[in-house]
Amino acid sequence: MTDTVHEATLIDIKSKLQEAEIQELLGCSVFPDPDRIDEVVQEYQTDSGLSLYGYVSEDYLVGLIGFRMDEQRTLTITHIAVKPDSRGAGFGRGIILETIELLKPSLLLAETDEEAVDFYRSIGFVIISLGEKVSGMERFLCRYEVEEEDS
Repeated sequence: MTDTVHEATLIDIKSKLQEAEIQELLGCSVFPDPDRIDEVVQEYQTDSGLSLYGYVSEDYLVGLIGFRMDEQRTLTITHIAVKPDSRGAGFGRGIILETIELLKPSLLLAETDEEAVDFYRSIGFVIISLGEKVSGMERFLCRYEVEEEDS
């Protein structure tokens, strides 16, 4: 993995879940259905095992990552999003790199659809097809083992 060209920082935003900006970003990572966004916000508010971090560049929230990390230091990404006007600038990669640097996981996992596979593959994740799981859509498991020099 290479470093991102942007100076940005991850901050814990779980306590700010009621802010429209954060809910809008979460909406970019779930099917844009108001009920689904409300369900996701509720999950983060009630599940102490779920974490939510924002990615801030020049005092501007450009993205977020939601995840769960277990005792074996396996970090499972539950949501990741970059604001539409900030996409293509390396912020998604930066979110992953900063998460590795900050939290030192041994393994990262994400389940996604075909649309996001190339993003994960470009960072170095191994992609495994899970077959059709939901309404005929193929799902993929993206897996990245963190090497000592990465963390």
